[in-house]
Amino acid sequence: MATPAAEPVAVVDDFLPPDFVAPSRGEMAGLMMPSPGPLVVDGEILTCPECDAYRDWIVLSLQGKVWLRCRAGHETHATRLDTVWFNRNSGPMMHSHDSYEDGIRFLGH
Repeated sequence: MATPAAEPVAVVDDFLPPDFVAPSRGEMAGLMMPSPGPLVVDGEILTCPECDAYRDWIVLSLQGKVWLRCRAGHETHATRLDTVWFNRNSGPMMHSHDSYEDGIRFLGH
């Protein structure tokens, strides 16, 4: 029995337009997103250990760890959150910034 010949596959451009392609991880220091409401983990509301803030966070994903920054500028390692949680809860990357400070200012902190 003869094997059917494989049909040629058309070569196409990248699936996403260039404006939607995120930089490689090597080009980015990390990711950040706003989180205006309370963050609840296992039924417990996360609070800032320094000022007890419980909402209006900037959530940062840096080097495999998740950090929370409150409006007062306190940053704490969120040991109960991980990059998988961050990736599931963050939206598409809409902006990139030249520095950490630029990103924080852009998000209103």
